[in-house]
Amino acid sequence: MSVEANVRFDQEIIARLSQGQQEAEWVTQLREQGFSDYQQLPVPRLDKTKIDKWNIDGFVPYKEEAVITSLDSLPEELKDVLAENNNSLIIQKHSTVVYAELSPSLKEQGVLFMPLAQAVREHEDLVKKHLFQSGIEQHKVTALHKALWSGGLFVYVPKNVEIKEPLQVIVWGEEEEVALFPHTLIVADTNSAVQIVENVIGANYTKPVVMNGMVEIFAKSGAKVTYASVRSLSEQVTDYTHRRGITDKDARIEWLLGDMNNGNTVSNTTTILEGQGSSTDVKSVAIGSGSQRENFVARVVHIGSHTESTMLTRGVMKDEAVGIFNGITEMKKGAEKANGEQAENLLMMSEKARGDANPILLIDEDDVLAGHAASVGPVSPMQVFYLTSRGISRREAERLIVHGFLAPVLGNLPIEGMQKRLTSIIEGKLS
Repeated sequence: MSVEANVRFDQEIIARLSQGQQEAEWVTQLREQGFSDYQQLPVPRLDKTKIDKWNIDGFVPYKEEAVITSLDSLPEELKDVLAENNNSLIIQKHSTVVYAELSPSLKEQGVLFMPLAQAVREHEDLVKKHLFQSGIEQHKVTALHKALWSGGLFVYVPKNVEIKEPLQVIVWGEEEEVALFPHTLIVADTNSAVQIVENVIGANYTKPVVMNGMVEIFAKSGAKVTYASVRSLSEQVTDYTHRRGITDKDARIEWLLGDMNNGNTVSNTTTILEGQGSSTDVKSVAIGSGSQRENFVARVVHIGSHTESTMLTRGVMKDEAVGIFNGITEMKKGAEKANGEQAENLLMMSEKARGDANPILLIDEDDVLAGHAASVGPVSPMQVFYLTSRGISRREAERLIVHGFLAPVLGNLPIEGMQKRLTSIIEGKLS
């Protein structure tokens, strides 16, 4: 099925999309509500970033792709990011999950790792309880995602099951006008553990298109979820990604995010620490180049007592790129003994580049600890002098300094291929 509509949408397109995927009535109703909200809601108001003239709905919303039967047929750029163990892997091309595999041992333990559309049909009660239930903010962009999501995946880890190997996900776009609308839904049951590793690849687009993705994570009591994502989309792609995680008692969510797009980017990652003793760690890195405009928000809301959060953001801006980095630690009344630390550090590689690091504390409880740090500035002349005095060129010295600056995030990625890919992308952005 292919839906051709380059600018606006109507009710018929929503209905055709839902019917084509043989969805239940409640899913169709979610889509229809999303389309209605899209028509009425404004675009999101972002700190120091106006997106009124950005591409929100100029694209082909859906294109079905053929299933891939062998990984040997993948392009080399996709093969390069795969781990040696490919027993648990989902690949989405444009609107379609074209490859899905789960290791037999995980199947035997009751783990679910499958396309979201399949999960809606086969595990309706479990999906219905969580799909679009995380409380992601409502505006024109998220409403459009609710109406048009396609592909995506569902992960369910049963009680007391700890998955040792990462579950791998590739979202892949090529030189077409087809948008990417993946929705990731992760449910980790009591005392379970899982790592999700996502690579978003789309460097060949030559016409304007949109990536509008969403991630929802529900970590039940004592569960641990690690979500790692590296994104490299072309200059023609406007990327809107909203992530939200909710933790129960003693649960933990870790985010490892590498935003290496070449186009305009909006990224919002929010964690709600509801349960007592729950925690989160957010590490993110971004490099802006050319005339990019980027807006990043990392937000943690402490609700339960004895909750802990750490946020570390490293950004590099070069050429005429502009990046806004907001770290928000919010402590609600009743979040006694909560502890939140955050740091946003930015490097400016040219006189015309601009970066704003904004640590924000919103505290409504007395018995808490909260701290923040921020720095914005050029590469240290003393560091450059030290390296060049030992025979290293200035260009190479700056490259080494940037890699060292980004190392606290790069070193935590769970797959070697992912680390190599991110390092390679950084080299390309800095060259």
